[in-house]
Parts: sequence; structure tokens; C-alpha cells
Amino acid sequence: MPLSSRTPEVGALDVLLSVARTGSLGRAAAEQSLSQSAVGSRIKYLEGLLGLALIERSALGSRLTPDGAMVVEWAREVVAAASRLDEGVTALRTGHGSRVRIAASLTVAEYLVPGWLADLRARRPQSVVSLRVVNSAEVARLVLAGEVGVGFVEGPHVPDGLEQEVVARDRLVAVVAPGHEWTRRDGGVTSEELAGTPLVQREPGSGTRETVEQALTDGAGVVDPVVELSSTTAIKSAVRTGAGPAVLSFLAVADDLRRGDLVAVEVVDADLTRRLQVVWASGRRLSAEDRDVVAVARLHPGG
Repeated sequence: MPLSSRTPEVGALDVLLSVARTGSLGRAAAEQSLSQSAVGSRIKYLEGLLGLALIERSALGSRLTPDGAMVVEWAREVVAAASRLDEGVTALRTGHGSRVRIAASLTVAEYLVPGWLADLRARRPQSVVSLRVVNSAEVARLVLAGEVGVGFVEGPHVPDGLEQEVVARDRLVAVVAPGHEWTRRDGGVTSEELAGTPLVQREPGSGTRETVEQALTDGAGVVDPVVELSSTTAIKSAVRTGAGPAVLSFLAVADDLRRGDLVAVEVVDADLTRRLQVVWASGRRLSAEDRDVVAVARLHPGG
């Protein structure tokens, strides 16, 4: 069916994702190879087209409004689909080169995979990389179904039928808004208190959520979340606006902590470190391309 006249351009949505990821119009401009004024113009275009304020600007940088966080969550799917379309058309047009199919959980995809792809491109300049960004449970399903060769997951458990190897380690951080009551304590919070507090959480199947529940209650479960969101950006925005605490990867919140948009709260009696793992189907021989993906992840663990 015909698209609405209010449907944004994909390029403008990609710029919005860069602003959300970097927290700054200037850093987004560098990432996009644009001028800062061009980035600002594209954000204004989006805000005018959608009739929504998407970005709050301050001397410390730019951050998403609650509406902007929701738009970013939808925009990520649109930009990823457009990227897959471009890669597929490129492969058809060139008529040569292999396709590397990868699935990765959100944290790995956003903060580690971009660095890995630069090395992979140097090793295999003719290969077309297709990346699926889903939660850890869906990564496992895609690998088991043979839809991707290798996947990257965050959770403490890997389903039967998958081989696994740790490629990086990460730590989770409890974060709250600057005015939250926990910021006025001399000490931190206990795992029992955190488990009994409605959190802003990822959806079921998320490796981060599974790790948090396992670490806080040894698998016994936590109270129902105050809200479930499928992107880290949306969770951070909800925490900043006072919806409740969250537990997120340090990779995802480092810049927010530095700017003072979020405040870390120590969990005094829980180990919130976790393993980031590459997985592949048991008994299935990895292709040369997939072996290169694993090799690159080993060499550049990040975190």
C-alpha cells in the first residue's frame, strides 16, 4: 500500500540513531561524515514531519525525549531492514562474493560488532555481511534453524544443540535517575532490595534480563517490571524520566554516567559480571567466513 506522506526518510532516521547512540550532535556528525549543521537540519526535519520533539539539547550534549526514545526503537528496525536490502542488492549486482550471516544480541551488536566488522571487511573485502539484531533467545533460535552461521549471546545459559565460546566479559550496572532516593544513600542496595523493586526491564528472552534475575535471586525470579522495552535506548530514557531503576551493560551506560544523565548504584552482594559468547550449531561445520567471524571476535573482545 502507498506510504504515508509523514513517513520519514531512512537516512534521517539513521542520523537520529547516531545522535541517540553518541549523545551528541557533533559526535553523530563525525559518525555520519556530515557537518553538525546538517545533522541538526535532519533532526529538525524529522521533528517537523512527525510533529514531535525528539531531542533535548543542553551544554552537556543531546538526549532523547520520551517520544524520541520510542521513535528510535521503531527506527532501528527500519534502518536495519534498509541495510539488509542494500546488502542484498549489492550482492546481486556484483554477482560475486560470499554472504556472512550473523545474529547478535543488542548489547553485542551495538557496542562490539561495529569494531569487529572493520577487521572482517579487511579480511574479506568481497563478502557481504548480514547482521540480525535480536535478543539472546532469538539468536539461539536462528542459529539452530540454520538461518545464520554464528550468533552472539549475553545470557548465562546456552540452549542444548549449540557449541559456545566466551569471547568477551561484561559487567552490568544498576542505574537510576539523578534525583532518585538511592543516590542519597551512603551505601548501595542489596540484591534482595533490587529484586523486590519494579525495574525498567528488557523483554523476556533478553540475555541481560536473564542474567539480572539469575544474579539477584539465583533464578527464583524478581518482581514484575514496571515496564518492558525492547531497546537499551528506550530503557535509559525511561530511567532518566523517573520510571524506575534499571540494570544495564556498562558498555551501554558509560557515556550517560559520565554526563550525569544516569547515576550508578552499587549492588553490594551480587556479582553482575557476565560472559558474552559466540554460539554455533553442534555438529555443523563452520564455513570459512564464519570461522573468520569467530577469529575476529577473539582478537577484539572489547568491553
